[in-house]
Amino acid sequence: MDYAPVLNKITLKFTGSFQAHRQDISAIRLTSDNYLWLGSDETSTIERLSFIDTQTYANHKHFNVTDFISLPAPADEEIDIEGLAENDYYLWFIGSHSWKRKKVKEDKNDEKNISRLTKVKTEPNRYLIGRIPLIDGELVKSAPHPEKPEIKLTAAKLEITSLGNLLIDALVNDAHLGAFVQATIPGKENGFDIEGLAVHGDRIFLGLRGPVLRGWAVMLEIELEANGTDLLKLKAGQYKKYFINLNGLGIRDLCLQGEDLLILAGPTMDLDGPVRVYKLEKLALLQENVLHKPTQILEIPYGNGNEHAEGMTLITDTETPSILVVYDSPAPERLVGVSDVMADVFKL
Repeated sequence: MDYAPVLNKITLKFTGSFQAHRQDISAIRLTSDNYLWLGSDETSTIERLSFIDTQTYANHKHFNVTDFISLPAPADEEIDIEGLAENDYYLWFIGSHSWKRKKVKEDKNDEKNISRLTKVKTEPNRYLIGRIPLIDGELVKSAPHPEKPEIKLTAAKLEITSLGNLLIDALVNDAHLGAFVQATIPGKENGFDIEGLAVHGDRIFLGLRGPVLRGWAVMLEIELEANGTDLLKLKAGQYKKYFINLNGLGIRDLCLQGEDLLILAGPTMDLDGPVRVYKLEKLALLQENVLHKPTQILEIPYGNGNEHAEGMTLITDTETPSILVVYDSPAPERLVGVSDVMADVFKL
């Protein structure tokens, strides 16, 4: 399949405070009120841009997650937000749940760099699965449901535990994933790493960048319910697993298109490509214990050491159904001015 042509380029205009993170955008979601929400894998914040015209989103507003949900660690430790989703007046977000290894640095000698490669760690804020009420384009701590005022919407997170959270507790002895969770393998080395999020009714779908098991990507499904005022728990303590043939790639993002699920797929390891978009039809009818083989619909261009497609969101207010794609490590020509960056639109 040939590379998909770029239908349009959109400039994302941030304030100067976000300059250091415009190259680290890892999550994106265009909500029904035409606000563009973004997350970085280096912060504990959520960013909002407003639609200006077909080539510009601007009026950057910055939201600190800690203003709505208590964090297990200080706010200067990253959540590593890898997925955003909108559902029933909530904005959902998820951290990577991953470990990381220190990088080799050019200003270090070989001995020091080899030593750096022995150091792995994770951070408590990475184990957040949370929701924040989204009312008239604003995030709020609590509010009456706009259509069902007897229901109170409340910011909440999945309960944190010593291993990470209740999901990690449930997975630690899983036949397929438990060994990866216990081994603390970094996400970019085929370790456990959540990078996609989609919410369909009460069902929450989590796309794993890793592990990829003998070429098969893994997607989890959970349902959450209140466990107090601001905590959530796994409904019935359960989760479901789906095995998806992405030709050896992992899941980098998830996005609903009506009743279907779009999957942005890319390498699990620290590689440039390939990057593809697949369609998994009729999400509501998805079955466990079946090997799923979605249809590839796009081949996304990638660069040499840069241009790694990291997030996508559906654009529905145009005559042509399309997706907006953002990149980690964008090429220099994508960087505009001191704090802006360009994203690509691809026709579906």
